[in-house]
Amino acid sequence: MSLLHSIPAHWVVRRSTPFFTNENVPQALLTHHNTAAGVFGQLCVMEGTVTYYGFADETAETPEITLVIRAGEFATSPPQYWHRVELSEDARFNIHFWAENVSSDTPLIKTRE
Repeated sequence: MSLLHSIPAHWVVRRSTPFFTNENVPQALLTHHNTAAGVFGQLCVMEGTVTYYGFADETAETPEITLVIRAGEFATSPPQYWHRVELSEDARFNIHFWAENVSSDTPLIKTRE
């Protein structure tokens, strides 16, 4: 599994999150979750580092990918790929959710049961 995924050129940002830090990051991002079918997540780090752990499936406990994303960098997570993040003390980041249809009511993420 590689995080070198290209978002199709005709897709649009369906939603962007506010900036997250250790003080306000949603718990769901720190545990196993994935983006919905047809939704790419683009994690953009402004300060510090965010470590992305990618998993083969919902039940996997050992990551198949570990990627450290530094300030000024971003990584793209493909649709339906299970992952979680870990933040450095000074981390500040946000996420853009890309989809083909901007007006869809489909949820953007799914958390582990």
